[in-house]
Amino acid sequence: MFEVATAFTTRRGGLSRPPYHERNVGHQVGDDPGAVAANRAELAREVGLPVDRVVWLNQVHGTRIALMDQAAAGAVPDTDAVITAVPELALAVLVADCVPVLFADPVAGVVGASHVGRVGAAAGIVPLVLAAMVRLGAEPARLRVVLGPAICGGCYEVPPELRDEVDSQLPGSACRTGQGTAGLDLRAGLARQLVDHGVTEVHRDSRCTAEDGELFSYRRDGVTGRQAGLVWLRS
Repeated sequence: MFEVATAFTTRRGGLSRPPYHERNVGHQVGDDPGAVAANRAELAREVGLPVDRVVWLNQVHGTRIALMDQAAAGAVPDTDAVITAVPELALAVLVADCVPVLFADPVAGVVGASHVGRVGAAAGIVPLVLAAMVRLGAEPARLRVVLGPAICGGCYEVPPELRDEVDSQLPGSACRTGQGTAGLDLRAGLARQLVDHGVTEVHRDSRCTAEDGELFSYRRDGVTGRQAGLVWLRS
């Protein structure tokens, strides 16, 4: 049995200046690269890992999954999910409204992390991650999955036809916003999808990125930073 660790960052405690203040850990949003690097280094120290033992992704709202046996030099290109069976190698996904999904089978010693927005969710990235983890020895019934902070259904307004299209591909995601308009609750749809694929332990962080000022939100602020969700095996 392996010990699994997870972490979610907030926007507080870093070196980034407005509009990325304070702890932006995402490159490619316009922030000073030096500040981002310093924020990432401090995060690694806080979780007790060398900075070169954290895997970062260059996310593109796709369905590509990378299998990692060591940290990459820089970000893994054009990838929205990553899995590993290597202890002390943290997998990090960046979000500012999308859902950070963290997977772990502590018996098989396999973990995964995925950035899941509307496009990736509808394209089925989560079942693809599950299948990739099963190939490494994981079992859905043993998996622990955490759906991290993301925009809630009450804030995620979309046109009715888009809501219906996504719900046809991710049943359970359609909802109404706090204003009574068409909306999407991706965490609700993903939780249902995970259960349908045999996962029995699904945890939801209830924080809404658009409502919680401690978190980055693209929908709320436009130009903004990114927080991270991390998962790793402790040896």
